[in-house]
Amino acid sequence: MNEVLLSPEGLFFSALISSTLLPGGSEALLAWLVASGEHSPWLLLLMATLGNVLGSMITWGMGYWLAHRFPLRALNKPEHQRAQRWVERYGALVLLFAWLPVVGDPLCFVAGWLRVNLLASLITITLGKTLRYAVVIGMFS
Repeated sequence: MNEVLLSPEGLFFSALISSTLLPGGSEALLAWLVASGEHSPWLLLLMATLGNVLGSMITWGMGYWLAHRFPLRALNKPEHQRAQRWVERYGALVLLFAWLPVVGDPLCFVAGWLRVNLLASLITITLGKTLRYAVVIGMFS
């Protein structure tokens, strides 16, 4: 069981879960895998980024779907209201910070809710998350 969890595939799933509305810590697993030297840093960067971006896009899709399904509901959580102000002001560029703890998930959710362009969202989320994981790899390699 540990072989799966402590592998690039396990990193993918950890990153996926970490970037949805569920808590997680894929950076610690990435750091451990990099320090172990058993896997290519490029493979680890790819797996962490793909999983994390997929999770953020799921969160974006949840926001899009909920806004369509319940259009008259307001975003009433304080973190969603803060994220809404940021997304309305900066658009998809604010999604460069989708990797941040606490505010990253609400940013993705609100971007979907506000129907920020899907491709622009995907590009900025991917760029921000790739850079974050590259820094982690650089610190532990």
